[in-house]
Amino acid sequence: MVIFGVLQIILGLMAALMVPLIALGAFMARLAPGGAMHPRQFLSATATYVFLAVVFIWLGVGSMRTKRWARSLTLVVSWYWMILGVLITVLLTAALPVSMRTALQMQQNAPGAPPAAVSTSVMAVILTIIIVFSTIVLVVVPIAFVVFYSREDVAATCRDRDPVEPWTDRTPLPVLGASLVFFVGALYLLATGVSTPVFPFFGRYLTGFAGAGCFLLLAALDTYLAVALFRLRSVGWWIAAVTVPVRLFSMAYTYARADLMQAYSKMGLSDAQLQMMQSSPLLRSHVILWWSLVSLVIFFGYLLWVKRYFRIPPAPSRAEAVPVQAG
Repeated sequence: MVIFGVLQIILGLMAALMVPLIALGAFMARLAPGGAMHPRQFLSATATYVFLAVVFIWLGVGSMRTKRWARSLTLVVSWYWMILGVLITVLLTAALPVSMRTALQMQQNAPGAPPAAVSTSVMAVILTIIIVFSTIVLVVVPIAFVVFYSREDVAATCRDRDPVEPWTDRTPLPVLGASLVFFVGALYLLATGVSTPVFPFFGRYLTGFAGAGCFLLLAALDTYLAVALFRLRSVGWWIAAVTVPVRLFSMAYTYARADLMQAYSKMGLSDAQLQMMQSSPLLRSHVILWWSLVSLVIFFGYLLWVKRYFRIPPAPSRAEAVPVQAG
């Protein structure tokens, strides 16, 4: 557990190192025409990596101290890390070659552009390295964490070294995972509402105060669902089971009908920024948006699976309800 705790701390430090890299990228983007990063987007990206750094370092320290809560939370995080990692790796494998090929074609077709310095074979090697590295970080590493922390001897060691019941043991581990997803989702909605308030709403994109308000309302709902699921309240599960399909329908209907670039144009982006976004095959084909939709579908299936933990206890029989008086 000490070794895996150190690995988590290293991952947290790597996430923390992304903050100055984001700052450097924002500074370099200002030198490109129309490429300046909006301050809200910079703050959102920075907050994301700071959050990841804090989580990994916190879990790493807890693992080194053989805390029961650290084992439970690491298992939950590793499972979702692995599932999302598989989806991201598939997305990169399918979309990254198209994106790089499109970027090279645009560079070659630009007036007065020099000959391409990157050949097809070199690009293939770069893509292979990126995909292999992503597979190791996003799939292989979380699998190792899941296998290790699922071992019974690890659980027994944590129970022996940390006999006091932590808050993570007050609810079944699968329900704890669903609760944490809603909690992290609430944080994500808050960050998105601040940085890029473009909200898909039944066939149209809401921007500005309307979009930010919708993100804020959904964040409040997800916060309530996180607490309700953790406390094993059946009403929380039913609300989640009803609202998640509504979100799915709203997102799918909007992605199929509305124009995302038109929504971004209402946010005050420059023509150069809109042209750059329009040239991206990931945004033009809504690949990232549909990927997020698939992720939500998978989570909805998981939500249906954890229904077994929200059974309403049977009402006591009449004989049990009426106390027997001593004669």
